[in-house]
Amino acid sequence: MPAKPSNARVGAALLVAALLGSAGCSLAPKYQRPAAPVAESYPEATGPISPAVELSWQQFFGGDARLRAIIALALENNRDLHAAALNVERVRALYRIQRAATFPDIAATGDGTRRQTPASLSPTGERSIDSTYQVGLSIPAYELDFFGRVASLRDTALQQYLATEQAHRSAHIALISAVARQYLNLLATEERLDLAQQILAAAERSYALNHQSFEAGIASEIDLRTAEAQREAVRASVAEIEQARDLAYNALVLLVGAPLPATLPAAGTLASQEALIEDLPAGLPSELLTRRPDILAAEHNLRAANANIGAARAAFFPSVRLTAFGGSASPELSDLFEGGTKAWTFAPSIALPIFAGGRNRAQLDVAKLAQRIEITNYEKAIQTAFREVADALAVAKTIGTQVDAQAARVTAATRRYELSQARYRAGVDSYLAVLLAQQELFTAQQQLVAARLARLSNLTGLYAALGGGWDDSSETPAQTAARLSAAR
Repeated sequence: MPAKPSNARVGAALLVAALLGSAGCSLAPKYQRPAAPVAESYPEATGPISPAVELSWQQFFGGDARLRAIIALALENNRDLHAAALNVERVRALYRIQRAATFPDIAATGDGTRRQTPASLSPTGERSIDSTYQVGLSIPAYELDFFGRVASLRDTALQQYLATEQAHRSAHIALISAVARQYLNLLATEERLDLAQQILAAAERSYALNHQSFEAGIASEIDLRTAEAQREAVRASVAEIEQARDLAYNALVLLVGAPLPATLPAAGTLASQEALIEDLPAGLPSELLTRRPDILAAEHNLRAANANIGAARAAFFPSVRLTAFGGSASPELSDLFEGGTKAWTFAPSIALPIFAGGRNRAQLDVAKLAQRIEITNYEKAIQTAFREVADALAVAKTIGTQVDAQAARVTAATRRYELSQARYRAGVDSYLAVLLAQQELFTAQQQLVAARLARLSNLTGLYAALGGGWDDSSETPAQTAARLSAAR
């Protein structure tokens, strides 16, 4: 005749069965990615359709060693990027806390009690002292997740962590773009300053010649004062551009998070930058969904809100909790680990919501509204990304023509200035013609620098708008999700 199972074995079997059955069904709605509320192609897209931007920032800015070194310093020292990285670690820790709720807590426990019963309350009429000691392992109040509440909260925490990680990547890309643009702005300001100083030197020479001619009685005082006014105007412009250069440098240092070392490679010019940075094919708007970190973050937030609906729905169903203990108990401490002292308890409890004053319904409504808000945020992120790319493409369509036209204007203005000087020295024209030609040349040169800066800044912005700038050797969002799911 087979042996009758002991109560201890029955309790252990019930415990294992309860734990295995705790992976209940999910009440979260099935996730469906909303349709992208944008056109299937960019309005100004030209050239071949390309997949995602495959160039890393080291390759994209590969021709300028100084810029690469400055970007590397910024990625290492920028305080905003540090804060974003720390926030990722904080949210990852919160996810680990929530994930731990899917497993039972097992604690080693030990306790002892001694109780004295007075003779007046003792059934024997004598004073007695009783002792109880026990030691073992316990599971304190573990929730059996039959309706997926804990799993939904875990999924919510996971998606929030992934969203925060994408926010960090977005900050990473934005920092690279900001540093590159500010670096280009500093180069442009230095070129403007160099041009202004050349014009100032010419104005100084013109004033000196006019002063000599006036002293000799050849030139009029009008020509002298005109040359003097032009010299002072250019001198004021030089001071203004010097101020702009210093402010541009300070802004770059703030982005980098540290002073620029003197050992950096020599800086180039805007003209050399144009030869180093190539045009980018835009690809399709649908590709933004998989490479723009702000869009990926918005989708993770949407997935988190979707999972949170499951947790809110589970609040309408019974909550089952389990408390268990297994170990040894004895009235004598010395006999605690002797045979025959085994003890166990198995105490499931269930709570069925009957009346909560509408709280559960309100929480479900809040969860559903939060999901709708995240859908709106997701669609807005896509539209914003689409506009950024479309705007950059619109600028790229005409900025090359502007640069070429400004370069031709500088050539013509330079020749006009040379001719006006020759005619003035020959006594054909007044100094006013020289002044006008000089002003035109100065303006044309400054606007050529501005056009070149606009082209390079726009190309840098397009690179960032397409999701370029993240190191491809880093873990992708899909790899991160797979790793964390496998670790559950």
